[in-house]
Amino acid sequence: MKLDGQVAVITGAGRGIGRAIALAYAREGAKLALAARSESELQEVVGAVSELGNEAIAVRTDVTNQQDTERLARRVADRFGRIDALVNNAGISGPVGPLQANDINDWINTITVNLTGTFLVCRAVIPVMLEQSQGKIINLSGAGATNAWSNMSAYCSSKAAVVRLTEVLAQELDGTGVTVNALGPGSVHTSMWDKMTEQAAEAGADFIHQLGLRVTSGGGASIDECAELAVWLASDESGALTGRLISATADDFRGLPPRIAEIMAGDAYTLRRMGLD
Repeated sequence: MKLDGQVAVITGAGRGIGRAIALAYAREGAKLALAARSESELQEVVGAVSELGNEAIAVRTDVTNQQDTERLARRVADRFGRIDALVNNAGISGPVGPLQANDINDWINTITVNLTGTFLVCRAVIPVMLEQSQGKIINLSGAGATNAWSNMSAYCSSKAAVVRLTEVLAQELDGTGVTVNALGPGSVHTSMWDKMTEQAAEAGADFIHQLGLRVTSGGGASIDECAELAVWLASDESGALTGRLISATADDFRGLPPRIAEIMAGDAYTLRRMGLD
């Protein structure tokens, strides 16, 4: 098993991608700390992990609350003695529509959940990883990080910022044994896409509405591919790869191990300005 004996923290673990990653990690032998705001959803996932023969605890957490995130890290360290992997999956789509028509509070809240939430959980967990000289941090990006989607300014801005945060944090942690990468899941059909599609119809955001209809009708990306990539990034197979954005849909991550040294010597899989020559 690729994660046998490891301890992983997963935020937004009560549903969708977070739930899928949790079950994939459990199948690979990891012990889990599952964080989200909904206690009932977390308990359902804990039960599913238990049926797989593995251990999980539910820690109700608001990732935008510093005290909550610090309590999460302490609870996991006290229970399991270590934290080997952190998956920052908690996120929201935010308002859909022209920027000037967006509700200001909704726009700011999107940045707070997607970006500041990632920052706060990293800030709480990194000291544990530094003490053990080992750790894998995986920040969920999204198509909004590499694509400018009209009528999705909050979501796209927050997800692009998560990738840049990933790159900066990877540089800060260079040489410590802790790696930080971003995972692009693709347009996986989750409840977030249901909400986005409905909002897009109301706002007259035709591109997002049509994309949402395609995703919600079965044309989206595979949640299993996303979970498999999350396993790969948390495992020894990803080696020294750090500060990179890896896509579950666009990148052949299974073939990357022999190329990791080459990748780390250049700008591949990063957010960089490309020249014309």
